[in-house]
Amino acid sequence: MAGTVIIPWYATGLRADAFERELEPIAAAALRYGATSYAIYRSRDDRYKFQQLAEFDDHLQWEGYWVGPEMTRFRVTHSGWYQVPVTYGWWDRTVGGEIHTAPPGANGHGNSRTAGNGAPHNIAEGESA
Repeated sequence: MAGTVIIPWYATGLRADAFERELEPIAAAALRYGATSYAIYRSRDDRYKFQQLAEFDDHLQWEGYWVGPEMTRFRVTHSGWYQVPVTYGWWDRTVGGEIHTAPPGANGHGNSRTAGNGAPHNIAEGESA
């Protein structure tokens, strides 16, 4: 069953910026193990706190990534750069949504509105919004 793994990382003293740089390529490596997406979030309130997310179709893909050579090497090489234990969790998305905004003029006219059926509708030149 598809799910999202959330890995909370907490960098140790004065290593947050370097940890972020090192975390980026290892997070991207999840795609080689079947992840459909990945992201890293860094707290604005506590700059040492990171959340790594990876979405997998199957829990075995996640396990392959976590115990694979790249992640194992990362955890060993950077073991003094983050606090332990690292207690990741497998999460199911229950609801979500998003709004995509386009720069002015991206649809050819600079304006758009939603038709009564919810589908995007371009406003033609001279037509009022």
